Amino acid sequence: MDLYNIKGTKLEGITVDPFKLEKDIQSIVENNTETLFNVEFVSTEFSIGNYRLDSLCFDHETNSFVIIEYKKGSSYSVIDQGYSYLSIMLNNKSDFILEYNEKTNKNLKRSEVDWSQSKIIFVSPSFNSYQKNSVNFKDVPFELWEISKYSNNTVSLNQIITKSKESINKLSTNTNKTSIIQKVSKEIKVYDESDFVGYIGKELEQPYTKLRDKLLEWDNVSLKFKNNYIGVWKNKSVVVYINKGKKYLSIELVRSVSWKGLFPKGKEFILDDPKKLFKLFEDKYRRQYYYHLKDIKDLDYITMMIKQKYEDMK
Repeated sequence: MDLYNIKGTKLEGITVDPFKLEKDIQSIVENNTETLFNVEFVSTEFSIGNYRLDSLCFDHETNSFVIIEYKKGSSYSVIDQGYSYLSIMLNNKSDFILEYNEKTNKNLKRSEVDWSQSKIIFVSPSFNSYQKNSVNFKDVPFELWEISKYSNNTVSLNQIITKSKESINKLSTNTNKTSIIQKVSKEIKVYDESDFVGYIGKELEQPYTKLRDKLLEWDNVSLKFKNNYIGVWKNKSVVVYINKGKKYLSIELVRSVSWKGLFPKGKEFILDDPKKLFKLFEDKYRRQYYYHLKDIKDLDYITMMIKQKYEDMK
C-alpha cells in the first residue's frame, strides 16, 4: 500500500518508519487501548505463574479479560503462546480479578466476568504465512493485528481476518498441545453467525437475514457475534445491537450512556420515529430505543430508523 501527503497539487511519498523495539509498540497501544480496541487498560507486565503478560485489559462490552501481546520477530508460535496464556488465565481466575480491582480501584466480582469470551490480541509489524495459517480456524480466540508507523508520525493497524469454517477442535488429540487446546475450548467460545441463526430458528431467520443484508450495504459496516447478540459496527462504534430470542429479535439503538451515574446533556441520539414503533428503555447505565422484530412487515421502516443512528455517527 502506497501512502502520500497532498502538498498543493503534488503528492509527497510517506515512508514506513519501523519500530525499533517491542516496547515502542507496547507504549503506543497501552496508552490507546480504548481507541484501538475498545477495551480498558488494566496493567502492564502482569506476572502469573511462570508467565509475564504484556498488557492485561478488560472488555466491558463482553465483560471479559483481554490479553495483548507484542512481537517484532516471527520466531514464535501464536498457537502455543496463545493457548498457554488462556489456560493460565482459566486456572487462575481469582488472580486476574484481584489484579483488576487493585489496579483500577473498582470492585469486579467473579460472577460478573464472562470467561467464555476471553481472548488474546497479538500485535506485530508483520506475521509470516505460518503464523497466519496457524490461526486459520473459525473458533480460535485470537486476533492478529499488523501495526505500522510512518514518517509523517501516523500509525496504521490492520487485522488479519480468517474466513475459515474449520474448527481447531478437529485437530489430532494425541499431543500435549491439542490437549491444552481442547481444555481451553471447553470454556472459551468463539461465536459466529451459525450460532446465532441456529438459536433463533427458522421463523426469525428470514427477517434477520434480510435486515443483515440491508445493513451490510452501507459503507464501513461489520458484524461482531457475541454470546447473546450481534453488534453491527460502523468502523469502531456500534450502530445497533441485535439481541437473539426465540419469539423475536430485539433491535436496540443506544441513545446515551452514563458516565459516573450522569447522562450527557445535549449529546444524546434522538430517534425520529413517526410511527412510534420503538420504545425507550432506561436504567442507571444507559438509555436506549428498542423494537421487537418478528417478521419483515416493517423491515424497510426499521432499516430507516437504524440508518438515522448510522448517519449520526462518525
